[in-house]
Amino acid sequence: MELNRMMDHTVLKAETTQEGVMKIIEEAKQHHFYSVCVNPTWVSLAAKELKTYPTAVCTVIGFPLGANTSATKAFETTDAIENGADEVDMVINVGLLKSGQDDLVQKDIEAVVAAAKDRALVKVILETALLTKEEIVRGCELAQAAGADFVKTSTGFSTGGATVEDVRLMRETVGPKMGVKASGGIHNDTQALAMIEAGASRLGTSASIAILSGATGVGY
Repeated sequence: MELNRMMDHTVLKAETTQEGVMKIIEEAKQHHFYSVCVNPTWVSLAAKELKTYPTAVCTVIGFPLGANTSATKAFETTDAIENGADEVDMVINVGLLKSGQDDLVQKDIEAVVAAAKDRALVKVILETALLTKEEIVRGCELAQAAGADFVKTSTGFSTGGATVEDVRLMRETVGPKMGVKASGGIHNDTQALAMIEAGASRLGTSASIAILSGATGVGY
């Protein structure tokens, strides 16, 4: 297992400067992370800098609340891909899911999947800390039905991040073929490996280098 190739090296804080974005890009080049995950405003920079490297460019859609309209999320997706994004991590409409409006939740995801049009991989952020176990299962099932490529635990900006229990439930729900991304609160190699053992196929973290070195990092 190449742990670095399971990592989305992440910087999503609002106060992140261009210097901060360049720092994670350079780290990604050095450590060959699977992707860098940056806010949409930095996608074109990341795509330019990583053009000749095996690191993908990931960005976020409807972030961090997921309460944008489907049309807005679809536009964000198209814009991100045109700027060079290879992957988009969209936030599910949490309020609609908790209201039991499953058809609208699925259509919201489908709008992003359609906008990606096989040009970019789509991950669906459930924000598991805000959901019951039953809602996590429904969210996974709706993401799968909508044609998304991954389900993802968390934004890292809510009340909690990934847990082993939630990752295991997500993997059990979607089966072996769909991706599961654990993100939020993964700060050391023990936590990272526990997520992978529970079924995660990708990790989103800003502590990637600390994890690889066996230390404990801070941040997303």
